[in-house]
Amino acid sequence: MAEPIISRRTLMGGALAGAAVVAAPLAGCGAAGKDGSQQGPTSELSSVTVAMSPSSEPAAGFDPLVAWGCGEHVHEPLIQSALITTDEDLNFVNDLAVEYMCSSDGLVWTFEIRDDVTFSDGEPLTAHDVAFTVNGVIESPASQADLSMVDRAVAVSDTVVELHLNKPYNALLYTLAVLGIVPEHAYKEGYGEKPIGSGRYLLDRWERGEQIAFRANPDYYGDAPAMDVVTVVFMDEDAALAAVQKGEIDIAYTFATKAGQQVEGYELAAYKTVDSRGISLPVIPAGATRVLEDDIAYHAGNDVTCDIAVRRAINMAIDRDSVIEHVLNGHGKVAYSVGDGMPWSSEDMRVELDRKQARKLLDEAGWKPGADGIREREGVRAAFDLWYSADDSVRQALAHEVANQLKKIGLEVTPRGGSWDEIYPNQFCSPVLWGWGSNSPVEVYELNYSTGWGNYSCYESDVTDAYLDEALAQTDVEASYPYWEKAMWDGTEGVAPQGAATWAWIANVDHLYFKRAGLDVAHQKPHPHGHGWSLLNNVDRWSWK
Repeated sequence: MAEPIISRRTLMGGALAGAAVVAAPLAGCGAAGKDGSQQGPTSELSSVTVAMSPSSEPAAGFDPLVAWGCGEHVHEPLIQSALITTDEDLNFVNDLAVEYMCSSDGLVWTFEIRDDVTFSDGEPLTAHDVAFTVNGVIESPASQADLSMVDRAVAVSDTVVELHLNKPYNALLYTLAVLGIVPEHAYKEGYGEKPIGSGRYLLDRWERGEQIAFRANPDYYGDAPAMDVVTVVFMDEDAALAAVQKGEIDIAYTFATKAGQQVEGYELAAYKTVDSRGISLPVIPAGATRVLEDDIAYHAGNDVTCDIAVRRAINMAIDRDSVIEHVLNGHGKVAYSVGDGMPWSSEDMRVELDRKQARKLLDEAGWKPGADGIREREGVRAAFDLWYSADDSVRQALAHEVANQLKKIGLEVTPRGGSWDEIYPNQFCSPVLWGWGSNSPVEVYELNYSTGWGNYSCYESDVTDAYLDEALAQTDVEASYPYWEKAMWDGTEGVAPQGAATWAWIANVDHLYFKRAGLDVAHQKPHPHGHGWSLLNNVDRWSWK
């Protein structure tokens, strides 16, 4: 029988080692006697219960060599330590590392690590474990962490490890900031089920499809976690809301379409993100193909969006403020690029609403309105499908709102909801409403580089590629920022709306949660794409008021 969901803020001491949990009074309060008088303090542990989407449950377990902490929805791994991490302002700070440096050619990164860290089985963590982890990711065909730019990692001593790159790539640091280090002596098949780590928390129990419980690592080398027990339950959105209404969950994800509900004892918490919603716009005519690593040839190109006038007009015609107000109910921020507001973002991506100018562009390009108001040119109707993930109510609403807005300039957009299995065959030939965004410039590279895995627009430019490569080649990360900006627009060329207009970015969606009153989740970093584990990046500093 599965153990009950932990639904209170605290647990009785001693209830952690796989025993059934018992709800207890709030931490720091005295226990009430039968007559209502307050007893003395109890030996309680601070705990919290979090509801996440079922898709957040790690299918491969808590294994950084596969996906834990390093997949599409990047987050800190909790159970394992990383070489470095980022602070609230996304500056790099040391974790295992005490110092690191890069060679002048950008091809060797050297890390000196702490000598006082042990894994949860008592064995010391050394540079050999770091090298084993990095090499394991490189060699693993299943890994979601991209370390293709690293040829090998070499432990020079117990406290020094070198990463030898095949090309300069300073964004490696952002990947290392979420890559958990595993023990070479204890890593084996099934590691993800019973992980041994050196991080802030230990995996206490895992009931697949239901819940996962973590407890604070008593031997953690850093500050002791303030939250002793963290339980994550997996529920769909409606079930999570029902659990909140019953008072069974302390904090649960929700979306803008449900956020208007009032629940006694809870407040709606909105956390800022770089979770961007944007539409890819194929820049080449229909009839081409794109072959990916899976050796499948995909149809590519679109006879409407291949016209730069159409792409620029789309960018001008979207009323982003209206989208925020009417679709997101104010829970978001206007976006003009992936990663707006990050140090590497460019102000040149901004585009003002101007439907009059959008119509003029289309007129000049030969797209003339037909009897029904939809434009045509040389027998081609200005019509295209807009694909979106059908299980996302917000994306559905966004797609329909965009379609309604673009009809005002004579474009016929047909929203098409589907599964990802249905969307991917259309990723290069139809506009798609995507969600992207991370605390790293890697996606700026991959969505815009000619051979990037996310170049859905099929845009190719030697000039843009050169800026992107130069950005990654800087040994000082801050020195890379001007090159990221020039890749967007250098005054003559780039992907910006006044340039190639390869995307139409719309909004950064706030991540919304129903949070029990009195729960302090400290200051959250900007969340990357996807509701999920990123909320818990700082769970060790959560507390109850």
